[in-house]
Amino acid sequence: MEIFALNEGSYSVDSSKKFIPFDPQVHNFRERPGSLFIHINPFLVKTSTDLILFDAGLGYKDTRDELYVHQHIRNAGFDPDEVTLVLMSHLHYDHSGGLVVERNGKLEPSFPQATHVIQAGEWDFALAGRSSSYHKDIFEALDGSVDIHFVENSGELKPGIQYELSGGHCPYHQVFWINDPDSHRDKLQKCFFGGDELPEPEQLIRKFIAKYDYDGRKSLQLREEYGKKAAAEGYTCLFYHAKSSPIGNVSYANEQFTIMPV
Repeated sequence: MEIFALNEGSYSVDSSKKFIPFDPQVHNFRERPGSLFIHINPFLVKTSTDLILFDAGLGYKDTRDELYVHQHIRNAGFDPDEVTLVLMSHLHYDHSGGLVVERNGKLEPSFPQATHVIQAGEWDFALAGRSSSYHKDIFEALDGSVDIHFVENSGELKPGIQYELSGGHCPYHQVFWINDPDSHRDKLQKCFFGGDELPEPEQLIRKFIAKYDYDGRKSLQLREEYGKKAAAEGYTCLFYHAKSSPIGNVSYANEQFTIMPV
């Protein structure tokens, strides 16, 4: 198994839910009062059978009018059309914007050859358009244009890929456990993607209830469960909103978590 963090940089977001690029070398955080500062890291995982994208980033483009997520996939040595699975933890804009690309004034799927795995309840909620955290036009562009595999509750997508309806960050949030025993012995065999329920390594170390979670207390409990399982069973964790160490191995001793960057 090979894992690539597709870093899209840092952004500030305020009550308007607009994501504005933030470079600490250039910008002053004091000029953006009331903003939350976040970092965006979709992940590309090459297993023995699939090329997997975990969440899709914001869908922002570089100066050549190309999606960052497409360019980063190419930098990793692959073509975006080689992606076979797009596994979505949830559909908030900062995770789903890269599912589509604007060409000639029209939104088109960014990964037309891939199967998109989405919780059915999350899809229905996103299409309902009742929250500004979701951009309905993204899902309308995907509907009928790509293969969407809707799942419910928890289960096995295919041998080695488990999805788990977690419902902490939003009601239909899901996480993924990947176990690829056919990986070469000198490579990683297991990884865990916790979306926004385990978005940063620091959240394993600092116990707190986040106001941005649908069920903050449940998310707190889930983070500890994820960390303990990852440590006990040797899963490498992928941290979508990590600032500097998006890929890490977890250890747990004396009721303390330690994360070693990979």
